[in-house]
Amino acid sequence: MQRIRSRPQFQAVMAGALVAKTPHFALHRLALPSPDEGRALFPVADTWLGVMLPKRWARRAVTRNTIRRQIYEVSRVAGSALPQAALVVRLRSEFSRKQFVSATSDALKAAVRAELTQLMGRVAVKAAPAEAAPC
Repeated sequence: MQRIRSRPQFQAVMAGALVAKTPHFALHRLALPSPDEGRALFPVADTWLGVMLPKRWARRAVTRNTIRRQIYEVSRVAGSALPQAALVVRLRSEFSRKQFVSATSDALKAAVRAELTQLMGRVAVKAAPAEAAPC
């Protein structure tokens, strides 16, 4: 899995389709160009992942870092189930500071992980069922 780092890469993916949403996250996807078309932005045919966590929705840096780590961990676990495409996970609303008083807590991590697992599950590539062998 590759990480999206440059502004042009983020802009290209954000211009792509919004493929899944949860109460706090949105997932944008851009299909990678075929080998014939050239690959200026995404040189490797792999899953590319970027994270956008605006300060507007997560004021404290420790919270943003916690959420970012959870995103990368859930995507690492999903690994081969994710399509070969460029994906950007975007935080689209804040986690309630009344419900999650601590900037980083086990409850916050569990809530983030649950939503991210749901989000990644919506775009996961389903494995083809194995053909039954004749008896």
